[in-house]
Amino acid sequence: MDSLLKKYLRGDATLWVVFIMLCVVSVIEMYSASSTLAYKAESHTAPVLRHVSFLAGGALLAIFVHLIPYRFIRLLSYVGLVLSVVMLVLVLFKGQSENDATRWLVIGGVQFQPSELAKLSVIIVAADFISRIKNPETDEKPYFRNIMILLAVVCPLILLENFSTAVLLFGVVYLMMFIGKISLKRLGIVGAVLLLAIVLGFGAVKLIPQDKMPSAFDRAYTWVARIDRFAGDKNVDEEKSKYLITDENRQVQHGRIAIARGGAFGVGPGNSIERDFLPQAYSDFIYAIVVEELGLFGGVFVILLYLVLLYRAGRIATTSPTVFPAVLVIGLSLMIATQAFVSMSVATSLGPVTGQPLPLISRGGTSILITCLYFGVILGVTRQIKESTNSNIENEMDEKPEEEKVPVVNLDEL
Repeated sequence: MDSLLKKYLRGDATLWVVFIMLCVVSVIEMYSASSTLAYKAESHTAPVLRHVSFLAGGALLAIFVHLIPYRFIRLLSYVGLVLSVVMLVLVLFKGQSENDATRWLVIGGVQFQPSELAKLSVIIVAADFISRIKNPETDEKPYFRNIMILLAVVCPLILLENFSTAVLLFGVVYLMMFIGKISLKRLGIVGAVLLLAIVLGFGAVKLIPQDKMPSAFDRAYTWVARIDRFAGDKNVDEEKSKYLITDENRQVQHGRIAIARGGAFGVGPGNSIERDFLPQAYSDFIYAIVVEELGLFGGVFVILLYLVLLYRAGRIATTSPTVFPAVLVIGLSLMIATQAFVSMSVATSLGPVTGQPLPLISRGGTSILITCLYFGVILGVTRQIKESTNSNIENEMDEKPEEEKVPVVNLDEL
């Protein structure tokens, strides 16, 4: 059994533990948080079984992907990029609406979010471009331009219906360029232009009535309203608004109640009350249910899992012999961790409502499978780095005289 696990579960053992623990927490909390879905389903176990099936399929996908050399992942990302752009365009015309947002595409009876595939593809392609900059004086300008063109094509397509995802993707690629040592002058110019665009866009939405704007910008008014509510721009007394539950703040207020009920140790798995009152308890606000049932310690444990992922990614990047796998691992781990912290900040009222799911824990289909792909690629990079390191050690030992040889330490056993 031990040899079987070593054969099919290679790579960084700590990351495998993080992946498995996130899946375990997901199953426990989804069983509780999906109660409102269970009442509507023909079988009470249907929602959680659906979730478990996606997690199981995603785990198998991660195992398969982590055995693929990342040079093939590098090539396949361009295919995924073309497919995702085509599907993002199709969403604008034939998209499926849900919760006042058109983000889904239905093909052959299967519903999925093209933006999830776009995020993965853009990160891998951006890592490829960054890794090709050998000489900053001659190589940086064309590849930086390519990255900007890539973001200028993909992000606006996502932005129309999913502002937070577009901003998140742009921010992660921006950090990848910073880590990849793109010149600060170019990054500063991009940051200034982006900030100016956000200010002008926000001002336009505040000044121009919604009925005077094209329908494509309807979501912009939704976002401005969310920011206003979060900033406290209300028509009622601020002290009263803390306790007043309306249709606009229902999710936020019930999320606060759930967290307050959790205390230090929680009410126990399956004992949540707010799961029956909190809209989207199984997706956007599932972290509030985690804290209610597992308490402060359970909430901190979940945060630590994402922090460990980020920490291990940094360690892996420092041991990578080449630039591409290092930047790739950093980009993918940043996407998972940043999305997680955005989702948790929403559930704890530290940020405006965004609609970002908690990676691997929230209910979903496309998001779970793509997140498992993230883990598969990261684990595949760690596998190849370990194998390369062990191979180099053995080669060095073979070249030494017999009397100088010492026992080889297998990194997998550390």
